[in-house]
Amino acid sequence: MTRVPRRTGVLIVGAAAAGLATAEALRRQGFRGAITMLGAEPHLPYDRPPLSKQILSGAWRPERTLLRAPRLLAGLEVELLLGHRALALDVAGRTVRSTAGPITATDAVVIATGATPRTLPTVPGLRGVHVLRTLDDALALRDALTPAGLGYASSDPGPARPRVVVVGEGVLGAEIAATTRQLGLDVTISGPLSAPMVTQLGEFAAARLAELHTRNGVRLRLGAGVDGFTERDGRVAGVTLRTGETLPADLVVVAIGAVPATDWLAGSGLTLANGVVCDDSCRAAAGVYAVGDVARWHDQDANAPVRLENRTHASEQAGVVAANIVGAERVYRPIPYFWTDQFDAKIQVHGTITPDAQVTVVDGDPATGRFVARYERAGAITAVLGWNMPKQARMQRQHLVDARREPLTPAHSP
Repeated sequence: MTRVPRRTGVLIVGAAAAGLATAEALRRQGFRGAITMLGAEPHLPYDRPPLSKQILSGAWRPERTLLRAPRLLAGLEVELLLGHRALALDVAGRTVRSTAGPITATDAVVIATGATPRTLPTVPGLRGVHVLRTLDDALALRDALTPAGLGYASSDPGPARPRVVVVGEGVLGAEIAATTRQLGLDVTISGPLSAPMVTQLGEFAAARLAELHTRNGVRLRLGAGVDGFTERDGRVAGVTLRTGETLPADLVVVAIGAVPATDWLAGSGLTLANGVVCDDSCRAAAGVYAVGDVARWHDQDANAPVRLENRTHASEQAGVVAANIVGAERVYRPIPYFWTDQFDAKIQVHGTITPDAQVTVVDGDPATGRFVARYERAGAITAVLGWNMPKQARMQRQHLVDARREPLTPAHSP
């Protein structure tokens, strides 16, 4: 039976990338007190980006996603309480009530509960509709893509190319579509926007991504939202668009974004608005911080609250939170960064691409599938995009660094 500490130095609620990075940063910065990490999933901390690619394709076994080997985790001297959910937070007492019992933090509570996938209304018990957020989701989806998972007996393998409809044209939806198409399935992406990842990439690069998907056999049925599903014998049979058209489907993956996991914080007194609202230092209240997908902090460069969902952000923000816990008073001022691998394209974005930005190709040639683009607004560089040119994109990133103002001091409270 797991021993549950009633008191700890730092309690990290969430045992994914952001939570683990916080624990590691605390140790690097000299924190020698007790650290407890509470995780709702039963798995050791693992990486999420491979789920929609290497795990879904079957190229990796699940253990390859572990962020740290068990022996390295043991070296951190962190108490891991896995398979237990947080239920409530008493901010004044820095106490979290959980399914493992109450735990009080003497130094700080770090909220790293991430996000949960948005879903669409379905008939209760409808089979064949999936989301992908966790390792278990990815394994279930991988199994579902087999003839047996699609409901066909060995004597009746079903259609030569089962039909998969991915609802959602964002990063996750586009990655799932690319992976399932490479598995030989018939794939359609649906969504209300004009091109895959147009929100993240802007029209220039999103148009090229659309061409890449089309060239590889993915059908794009974009520009129309989803109204619901059709079913046959308790299994999904199609996706109905708001235009009235129905896309035939043997399996559907819903990838329409995620919402911060803050339900357990209702009534805590923290400000909750599309995440845990924090100041420039990622502090939500005295002795309470937030990190990763769940954190919405005041970005001094944007002069606005910002929430990011990507792996690099989780690690960088964790370092700032850990420094502040040990008394450094650092401001979090990231240069946003994300990447995606789809078919033969490795796309990397440094900064933030806005719809009104002017685009200039500064290296390579889009016609060859290798280029770097720079984005500017009002004469200032805002982002760099690399398409199969990671080294050159990193070199161009220096322009974003150079454009930064001098470091600012904390000035905003949540």
